[in-house]
Amino acid sequence: MDDRKRFISALTFDAPDRVPFEPGRERRSTVANWHRQGLPRDVKDTDAYIRRLLGMPPASLPPDVSCGVITTMIPEFEEKVIEQRRDSKIVQDWKGNICEIGKAFSPADLGGVDFVTRTWLRCPVASRDDWPGMARRYDPDDPARFPVDFHDRARRLRDRRVAVGVTLSGPFWQLREWLGFEALCMLLIDDPDFAQQMIDFWRDFIARMLEMTFAHFVPDYVMINEDMAYKQKPMISPAMCRRFLVPCWRCWGQIIRNAGVPVYGVDSDGHIGQLIPVWLEADVNWTTPLEVAAGNDLPAYRRTHGGRIAYSGGVDKRAIAAGGDVIRREIDRLRPVIDAGGYIPGCDHGVPSDVTWPDFVEYCRLLAGATGWL
Repeated sequence: MDDRKRFISALTFDAPDRVPFEPGRERRSTVANWHRQGLPRDVKDTDAYIRRLLGMPPASLPPDVSCGVITTMIPEFEEKVIEQRRDSKIVQDWKGNICEIGKAFSPADLGGVDFVTRTWLRCPVASRDDWPGMARRYDPDDPARFPVDFHDRARRLRDRRVAVGVTLSGPFWQLREWLGFEALCMLLIDDPDFAQQMIDFWRDFIARMLEMTFAHFVPDYVMINEDMAYKQKPMISPAMCRRFLVPCWRCWGQIIRNAGVPVYGVDSDGHIGQLIPVWLEADVNWTTPLEVAAGNDLPAYRRTHGGRIAYSGGVDKRAIAAGGDVIRREIDRLRPVIDAGGYIPGCDHGVPSDVTWPDFVEYCRLLAGATGWL
């Protein structure tokens, strides 16, 4: 069984020969520490190196192309430093946000390669007047949204041995990108019609992009980024989700199902206990990363929701950092869910810099054993 079949089988409650080995993605700062702790500096692919180190077979070879479809804004804003201060910089990022960052960073560092603390000063849609200009950046018929060799890429991806997906911004995520978090929450109460206008725009834009993509390339999964929960509660109520977001998620879900995509997921940090039932109403069948520090109890979710939804992540990053008996107990806690299926275990977020290289190797050894690789 190749990695593509294994991934689909695991997340659709089928019977993979082994559970996919996906320990987690390390941050740039984490790798810098690992180089001082024993990871050879010439290693470019940590996953492949770990597999060799543990005596595991290599992963299936990924395709040499991606579908290359662009759903972000075109054109992007200019990344620039607006003001240089003594200990910080005022910058504009590619999304049009104006924010203050430490002097050691640049606007390019805001693209997600690591954690960069920032102070938000202005978001690109600060009023209704800003909206038409932003909407013009999301023309689904802009030829730049598809690579010139898209049809050839789609043909080459048909025989892939690794799961390939499409990742999109959900309506809550996207409006937060445009408005800022606090402004979005207030808008849902103070001017729900304007909020609904933007949500409908985003629903229709993504629906059109999905339909054009699926006409030539059908992925193995579609992942919707939302990040819509705090440590204990969702950022908006389940009732608000049902009013504003479920119709959008359900619209996309219908397109996804009609195309034959087997896995439809939502990614959200924070405590998602109240959100899972809402996602199920929208035909979502996978969620990640299940942060343990936010109180997510994966065995309890499985008891409540059974085989209606699959999971990935869920291994407490704090336990990985603690190592020793702590990480052994963590893997033991999750073993019943691993054995029951519908779950790909891995770090419950990006692997942070307080995880040492020796502890990461030991965690991978335990994970490989629990998932049938060792």
